Amino acid sequence: MDIKPFVDALRQDLMNAAEAGGEPARAAAERLTMALEPAVRLALMEAFSAAAAEITRDLGGPVVDVRLQGREPVFVVTGGALAAPIAETGEEEGDDAVTRITLRLPETLKVRAEELAAQRGQSLNTWLVNAARAAAGGSAPIGPGAPGRNRSSKRIQGWAR
Repeated sequence: MDIKPFVDALRQDLMNAAEAGGEPARAAAERLTMALEPAVRLALMEAFSAAAAEITRDLGGPVVDVRLQGREPVFVVTGGALAAPIAETGEEEGDDAVTRITLRLPETLKVRAEELAAQRGQSLNTWLVNAARAAAGGSAPIGPGAPGRNRSSKRIQGWAR
């Protein structure tokens, strides 16, 4: 992140304020802004670090760090992706409470799964839950687009076994 525009804006604000004091105040402000630049950069870095710590705490998984790359701060996120919402309806599955997980997929697989979910009129989350349920030998799929259901999920249609 380039913080030079912020440092320059602070310098300009100080110079504008010094104009009211005439030439001696302007000259003093110019000397002060040169001396203050490292302190301003350090104060911004401390503010970024505090913000990153707050964000990390609120995310409850990934970690956000601020690192210096040369003289500029860089935000780095490590430790996984944000968890996707688990249930479209927020309901429990039978006797099991819904729980969150983090799932890392190759980008091409994620794109294909999103396409398949869209074809069924489902969210990616619902499609993944149904795929996991089918792989585990669980009950029938749920949600819009599930076999035996129309897109509105209000009527049963299709075949019988």
